[in-house]
Amino acid sequence: MTIIEASIVVFLLLVVVFAIIFNFFLMVYFTFFYILGSVFLGAFFASTKQDILEDMILLSDVKPGEKAIDLGSGDGRLVIALAKRGIEAHGYEINPFLVRSSKKNIKDAGLEGKAFIHFGNFWPVNFSEFDVVTVFGISHMMKRLEAKLKKELKPGARVVSNHFVFPNWPHAKKENNVRLYIK
Repeated sequence: MTIIEASIVVFLLLVVVFAIIFNFFLMVYFTFFYILGSVFLGAFFASTKQDILEDMILLSDVKPGEKAIDLGSGDGRLVIALAKRGIEAHGYEINPFLVRSSKKNIKDAGLEGKAFIHFGNFWPVNFSEFDVVTVFGISHMMKRLEAKLKKELKPGARVVSNHFVFPNWPHAKKENNVRLYIK
């Protein structure tokens, strides 16, 4: 074997070793942020079942030209479903991997410009421009969210909550475990 051939073999071995090490660290990184990231960044991801998603859409009574926001939008399924009904739909998600997945799902659905996913915390967002708010929250946030929505939403705005209830806001309608609140 010549020096050039030996150099090529060593180079190829280094490339393979680097690729193995890089993929290992990439796997650890994704595992941390996708699985453990929810522990540090927000609520765990629980996909909304199709029948519940349909109940949420039905109760939201969206009309073309309206604007909706999904709080903790996960994989973007609800944002996409809302945008398919002719409205501008926004989602806020704190898990960067779910944001990336949601944006891909929006692109695949051909809804760019109608459906938007924002990476970040929704608490600083002013909800006054939205006609519909959807949420699949967790118990400990509902009292604080209720106060924020009552303060910021315009009259007639609708809030649709999957499973979790607002402690002091009576719902207007209920379908299975989905509740509609009207300001």
